[in-house]
Amino acid sequence: MSISFDGRVAIVTGAGAGLGRSHAMLLASRGAKVVVNDLGGAVDGTSGSAAPADKVVDEIKAAGGEAVANYDSVSDPAGAANIVKTAVDAFGKVDILVNNAGILRDRSFTKMDAETWNAVVAVHLNGTAYVTMAAWPVMRENGYGRIVLTASNSGLYGNFGQANYGAAKAGMVGLMNVLKQEGRKYNILVNTLAPMATTRMTEELMPPEAVKLLQPELVSPGVAYLCSETNEESGIVLSAGGGYFARIQVMGSEGVFMEPGTEVTPEMVADQFAKICDMSNAQNFDSSTAELQYLFSKQIKGGVGHSHFS
Repeated sequence: MSISFDGRVAIVTGAGAGLGRSHAMLLASRGAKVVVNDLGGAVDGTSGSAAPADKVVDEIKAAGGEAVANYDSVSDPAGAANIVKTAVDAFGKVDILVNNAGILRDRSFTKMDAETWNAVVAVHLNGTAYVTMAAWPVMRENGYGRIVLTASNSGLYGNFGQANYGAAKAGMVGLMNVLKQEGRKYNILVNTLAPMATTRMTEELMPPEAVKLLQPELVSPGVAYLCSETNEESGIVLSAGGGYFARIQVMGSEGVFMEPGTEVTPEMVADQFAKICDMSNAQNFDSSTAELQYLFSKQIKGGVGHSHFS
C-alpha cells in the first residue's frame, strides 16, 4: 500500500518551523499542493515575519513540489478565512486541513492573568475553530475532507504551569467529537494528533537525549496517514512521538446504578465510590447519546447494573 496525495490540496497552519514544517514537507513530498501558513511570530505569539513561511515554500518547490505561503493569524476570524481563500485561489479547493499553529505563555495558575489565558486559547482553540469553520463549507461542497486537530498530552494528562495551554488542547477533543458526527455524511473525517516532539516551544525544556529522539519527522507520518484516503476512521486521538504511536480514548467505568426511585444520598455515593472508580470493565462511548442509551438500558429496562446496589 502506497499513500499518495496527488491532486489533493492541503493547508498546514503554523508550518514555518517544527512540526508544521515537517507535516507540510511530507504532504508535499507525497504530491499534495500545500498552503504553508505561518504568522512568523515568536514562541509567545508576538511580532511577525514572512520569512519562515517563505522558506518552507522555497524548500517544497526546490524538492519539486507545489506550495504557496500565507501569513495570516489563525486567531483572527478574517485571517483564518483568508488562509482558506489562499488555498482556493491558488489551487481551487481544500481537501486537507492540519491545524497546527500554536503559542506558549506558561505560568502557574496562581500567576495567570486573563490576558495570558486568552492569548493562548485564542490561537490554539479559537484559531483551530476559525480555520476549520472557513474550510468546512468548501469540504462539504466537494464531499471530501480530512481534518487534523492538534492536542497535547499537557491537555490530556496535565502539566504544571500550562493551565491555559492544557485547557485549549483538551478542547480539541471536544471539538473533534462533535465534528466527527457532523462531518460524517459529507465524507469529512476529523481526527486529533497529540504529538511529542522537539520544537521551538519545547526544546529548552528537554534533555539532549530527548531532543534527539523526539524529532518532528517521527510524528508527521501519523498525520499523513490520518489525512489520507486510506484512513477511514474519524474521532481518533493519536499520540505520536519518537516512533511511538498509540490511540488515546476517553473511557468510562462500568458504573454503579442506584435503584430507580431510591432517594440517593452523598453517603450512598461514598459507600460505592470504589466501584464507581473501578476501570476493570471500562468502555468508550461514540457519542453523548450512546452514554445516555447505556444508562436507559440499565435503569429503565432493568439490567445487571441494578445488582451493584441492591
